[in-house]
Amino acid sequence: MKTFEQQQRKMRTQDGFIAALDQSGGSTPKALNLYGLGNDAWSGEEQMYALVHQMRTRIITTPAFNGDRILAAILFENTMDRDIQGQPTADYLWNVRRVVPILKVDKGLAEERDGVQLMKPMPALDALLAKARGKRIFGTKMRSVIKQANADGIGAIVQQQFEVGRQIVAAGLVPIIEPEVDIKCPDKAGAEKLLKAGIVAQLDRLAPDQLVMLKLTLPEQDNLYADCIAHRNVLRVVALSGGYSRQEANRRLARQHGMIASFSRALVEGLTAQMSDGAFDEAMDEAVQGIFEASRT
Repeated sequence: MKTFEQQQRKMRTQDGFIAALDQSGGSTPKALNLYGLGNDAWSGEEQMYALVHQMRTRIITTPAFNGDRILAAILFENTMDRDIQGQPTADYLWNVRRVVPILKVDKGLAEERDGVQLMKPMPALDALLAKARGKRIFGTKMRSVIKQANADGIGAIVQQQFEVGRQIVAAGLVPIIEPEVDIKCPDKAGAEKLLKAGIVAQLDRLAPDQLVMLKLTLPEQDNLYADCIAHRNVLRVVALSGGYSRQEANRRLARQHGMIASFSRALVEGLTAQMSDGAFDEAMDEAVQGIFEASRT
């Protein structure tokens, strides 16, 4: 069986969750700060990215980080371009850890309009997708944000996400469509109902062989996205932690049947550069197990 087909079967059928290790650009300093490294720990962008790669390498090479409980890992392009233990990161993830590699492809958020932030234009997306295929990446992730229950704004978000998603499918990759609802949205439940209706309408227009994944905020109405989870075109529906603590995110996730985690900050909560390897490995194992259990419901 070809690697892509093996990875697709793993994503569809195995218990587990997705580790989101894709902080980039403006979010990298914050990620390093939370890891216990102040802004004085680096000088210039290259040194900053070298440090964040050291952090990600430490996470990925812990005993807990393997395909038994982790289905996939989302990478930033800079991480994809680097090596772990002598192998390109994506190859190390699959060959050594049996974790499916996924690439963040969006270029950040546009200014807020109609209560949402669309993705910035991605004129070089085709070239990036070709590069990703060459580096044996399985799928992609792209994020936009909903801040108000505004029908026009949410409609624009969904349309943009699926338009780019079809471009990614055509390139031979599986897109993770991520229209995040801000957990501080004044009418979060209302925004989620509008979003779900828009997503289902777009899913129903896909051809049978056009597979996507969805990455969504943990909803106010439990099991709101059950129709999406059961949809023929959806490989997996995953949840972002969205600013909730790991404990709260796990608690909410455990109530969503068939939805699994794709946590970023909540996964690495409490991990620091100053921890001994033993303490670091133990903390990672505890985090992975908690998120794994919440993803099995």
